[in-house]
Amino acid sequence: MRVLLALGGNAMTAEGSATPEAQQTAIADAMESVAGLIAAGHEVVVTHGNGPQVGNLLVKNELAAAVVPPVPLDWCGAQTQATIGFTIMNTLEQSLSRRGYDPHIAAIVTRTRVDENDPGFTDPTKPIGRFLPYDQARTLIEEHGQVWHDRGEKGWRRMVASPAPLEVLETATILTLIAAGYVVVAAGGGGIPVVRGPQGDVRGVEAVIDKDLTAALLARSVGADVLMIATDVDHAIVGYETASAAPIRDVTLEEMRVLAAGGHFAIGSMGPKVAAAMQFVDQGGQRAVITSLKHIQTAVTGDFGTVIQGRSDPSQTPTGAVPG
Repeated sequence: MRVLLALGGNAMTAEGSATPEAQQTAIADAMESVAGLIAAGHEVVVTHGNGPQVGNLLVKNELAAAVVPPVPLDWCGAQTQATIGFTIMNTLEQSLSRRGYDPHIAAIVTRTRVDENDPGFTDPTKPIGRFLPYDQARTLIEEHGQVWHDRGEKGWRRMVASPAPLEVLETATILTLIAAGYVVVAAGGGGIPVVRGPQGDVRGVEAVIDKDLTAALLARSVGADVLMIATDVDHAIVGYETASAAPIRDVTLEEMRVLAAGGHFAIGSMGPKVAAAMQFVDQGGQRAVITSLKHIQTAVTGDFGTVIQGRSDPSQTPTGAVPG
């Protein structure tokens, strides 16, 4: 099967440490699971989050704001795509080589087109980076035009646009590499946000694209059979943090819509993953799965995790949202 594997940004960092060594170790651990999926015979395209890494760059921006101009968000996205992609290539090659494979891996700096008139640009709602006292945030507001909101006792936090992804511009390149037998790493952090001008020119914009929504878009664009969203839990949960909490296993699209409408998935955590999984299946995808990284090889066939079955997947019979 062709699998679009979306890795959360936290899978790329060791808890409590952001040193390069700790990140390399965390990515190497993640690639052991990815190598198992490839060794099982699946074609794999990997996309990944970059929230912690962009957060690190923003801290450097803030600390150096009085000395050098801050790096714009599209540059932050490009830099973290390259750094994470480079590290994934190295560690995944090592994991596959230990299994006796001659790996072919390519990491692509990837742009994602958004609408210049997306309402997110006029009302930035995506919090990013750390909290700052006002006297530090003021420099970034007054001198660099950034939008910061007062978050009370925690301090001020930067808010940025999060427009909907419309097109992954490097799709043709990704398809060419897949056809040549490559494992492709692409669209990290949702892709570098760009808009296209009236003459066809492309330019970056200050925004952060939801990585899971881009993963769903890219999965459809490359003809993936399965969208696999790897996170830090085995299943999405209905009734999370309540006495009636239960894992969601096989579920139809319609059942998942009801659960989502019921407010079971937090906007800042499971919500975007569920929305992306539903979008992929709704637009013709065979199967979307949400599960932990360590279970992806089992989950890819629909035998583990939260599995939303598409209309074109008769091999599995949904058994309801919550196990009996």
